[in-house]
Amino acid sequence: MDLQLAGRRALVTGSTSGLGEATARLLAAEGAEVVIHGRSAERAQAVADSIIKGGGRASITVGDLATDDGADRVAERALAAGDVDILVNNAGGYEHLNWAAATADIWVQTYNVNVVSGVRMIQRLVPAMRERDYGRVITIGGGLSVQPFNNHPHYNASLAARHNLAVSLARDLAGTRVTSNVVAPGAILVPAVQEFLTKLSPERGWGETWEEIEYNSVREIVPNDRVRYGRPDEIAGAVAYLCSPYAEYVSGATIRVDGGTVRAAF
Repeated sequence: MDLQLAGRRALVTGSTSGLGEATARLLAAEGAEVVIHGRSAERAQAVADSIIKGGGRASITVGDLATDDGADRVAERALAAGDVDILVNNAGGYEHLNWAAATADIWVQTYNVNVVSGVRMIQRLVPAMRERDYGRVITIGGGLSVQPFNNHPHYNASLAARHNLAVSLARDLAGTRVTSNVVAPGAILVPAVQEFLTKLSPERGWGETWEEIEYNSVREIVPNDRVRYGRPDEIAGAVAYLCSPYAEYVSGATIRVDGGTVRAAF
């Protein structure tokens, strides 16, 4: 299926690994020129070179989105080769902390890294999309925004804010051909997650093979209808759809890609 992304330019923040990298690779495969972002020029260039070697188009931009100066540099470099039609706000992070350990300062830092960083990029790139009357903004959220764990409360709350700002932006863009939507991943299998679960397995009795570990750990930690972890490409597919003309009528929506972890009819 041709998603008609040829000729579009996409900036994917936090795209040197994981979900961001998978998203950038799929958008490039669909014909978009992608701008790889990270805080390491070496890692960003490695992803871009791989995409170019595979026949895609890619460039890089480097900077810390947790600062205004860093966001300025990222936007300036991303725009140097042309307009940005697609912004995927993926960058973010968190520490595994409980309520006692997550101090107020950590809450503020997490909010800045996970929420305000995306706001910075929206404010730097979306006005031009509005002027051109075309654009796509996709925010990577998560099921913990509506179904939080008791742990890492600072992260749960920041995800809720990401969902909220994306819908607010959609309302602000009403009447234009610029859309704002959310893709909400569930538990996604990346190498670090597989390594962590494999090390934890003997203690939890999940089994010895990865197939056993995945099945049993999912049932204990993140029960879902598919009884497995998601893969980065599955998140990328949802993002790519929202970037396409086929999603022109989708606004302020959340597409959950979580295997049914969030149990809700609406």
